[in-house]
Amino acid sequence: MPAFDLIIRGGTIVDGTGEDRFTGDVAIKDGLIAQVGEVRGDAAEEIDAAGHLVTPGFVDIHTHYDGQATWDQEMAPSSWHGVTTVVMGNCGVGFAPAKPDRHEWLISLMEGVEDIPGTALAEGITWDWETFPEYLDALEKLPRTVDIGTHVPHGAVRAYVLEDREQPGAVPTEEDIAKMSQIVEEGVRAGALGFSTSRTVLHKSVEGELVPGTTATADELVKIGRAMGRVGYGVFEMASDLQRDWNEFEWMGDLSRETGLPVTFAALESIAKDMPLKEQIATMRAQNDNGANIVAQIALRGNGIIMAWQGTVNPFVYRPSWQSIAELPWEEQKAKLLDPEFKNQLLSEANDYSEAPQDILPVLMVVTQGWALQYEMDPDFDYEPDETASVNARAIAKGVDPQEYAYDMLCDDDGKGFIYLPILNYAEGNLDFLHPLQHADDTVNSLSDGGAHCGTICDAASPTFMLEHWVRDRKRGDRITLENAIKRQCSDTARLYGLEDRGILAPGYLADLNIIDFDAIKLGKPWLAFDLPAGGKRLLQKADGYVCTIKNGKVTFKGGQWTGETPGGLIRGPQHAALAEAAE
Repeated sequence: MPAFDLIIRGGTIVDGTGEDRFTGDVAIKDGLIAQVGEVRGDAAEEIDAAGHLVTPGFVDIHTHYDGQATWDQEMAPSSWHGVTTVVMGNCGVGFAPAKPDRHEWLISLMEGVEDIPGTALAEGITWDWETFPEYLDALEKLPRTVDIGTHVPHGAVRAYVLEDREQPGAVPTEEDIAKMSQIVEEGVRAGALGFSTSRTVLHKSVEGELVPGTTATADELVKIGRAMGRVGYGVFEMASDLQRDWNEFEWMGDLSRETGLPVTFAALESIAKDMPLKEQIATMRAQNDNGANIVAQIALRGNGIIMAWQGTVNPFVYRPSWQSIAELPWEEQKAKLLDPEFKNQLLSEANDYSEAPQDILPVLMVVTQGWALQYEMDPDFDYEPDETASVNARAIAKGVDPQEYAYDMLCDDDGKGFIYLPILNYAEGNLDFLHPLQHADDTVNSLSDGGAHCGTICDAASPTFMLEHWVRDRKRGDRITLENAIKRQCSDTARLYGLEDRGILAPGYLADLNIIDFDAIKLGKPWLAFDLPAGGKRLLQKADGYVCTIKNGKVTFKGGQWTGETPGGLIRGPQHAALAEAAE
């Protein structure tokens, strides 16, 4: 009988600790890593990894697969990019707890905040739960290519307790807050990895209403956070506009010191944020110097809206001519868009912002006329573009009006062209500001939003971008080392959530691995698919260079294709490595 289930031979091992790479073997037995180094003995299967990298599976802690995880086993697109563990339920939106009469409300909230088609959620979700523990039980029934963990989302908790009283600006009573705290405590004891909320005007329901957490008081948030303190574990996650007069870092620091638990927030350079990113980090560090444990989640590139005629947004959404065809079937829309007479009419019109949300009007104006901040997506598009790649610069070089150039770009490829607009995290036109943050212990690589922003953002490929851009190909500034990149996407993300059983290649850890042809790593061109339930759309992006992805010792992806294996499951609470003795 073979000594091992699988041996990966002769790869360049980057083990997730940050230590130097080395050449060696990895032996796997019963879903765990048994040996690393020189492995003697045989196995039921061997993979020759000579010339390739062998890394831990990637751990993505900021995703929104809350609905998709109830019906989809493949868990694309994250699983296409070496991810073997996802944490969802971020930004205060999710689907549990859920009273039967609040299903549509929760779908509306998720659709508005995360741009996941409501029709797909309505058809795909079975709703065989009401409480949060019942939701975890439902998630546990479906095996997947990846492990999933989740937060208890503030929006669902508030709606469950306040019911019809949950309106923008609603003020819960002390009894309401006590009930919310009890639900969160119950959810964390059942296996939730934390609690999440959102406090940004960019997050609204389909009806344009602010998410429940936006107007919540510090008292409410702290008392809910204390529920996790009573359990003894959990992460408090938040997206916020971080208005100075809210003094959020003060209460985040107090909560962290009181409970001993980490508080983490989305740290972005954003039009909506009162504080520049540099000030956010400095204010966080002042709290951490006083005993707090606040961790900034940073994105690896500009948070880019990908605009397309069939996407959620395009630069002409507030032109009357677009509004006249916005609800038509695509083939009818396309016929109009490719008609020179229609084009000339649309381009002659001014934007009509009368029905636009006025509190985010500056953002919408960048979308609809910020030609110097929008970029043409070439076949080998660089996600750190300089000004020469902008719509404005290329239009001037061609001698045409920028709006006409943008219109024609969208009409490329039979109406399937894209424009890239890094709406957040690209204020200075480069990514230099992120380089020092990728060497800091109080930041973590995150914010991929896997499973969300289906018609606008395609950042679930962040781990691939990290390898291709930051480690190998960056031209406009310093790169980062391969060892640091792997550590940050594997062990650092796992440790924040107490997942001590993964993210490192060592005996006793989960056999979650990637075999990567580093020279071949390359992001593919995004495309719009209509493969969600009810024909719902989503932006997808694949990558070359992933030889194999292995989850719990099973090869889940080979050459970029799903093998049909589904060894992943539900994570309930913190996990500890088995630290098994190396097999003889």
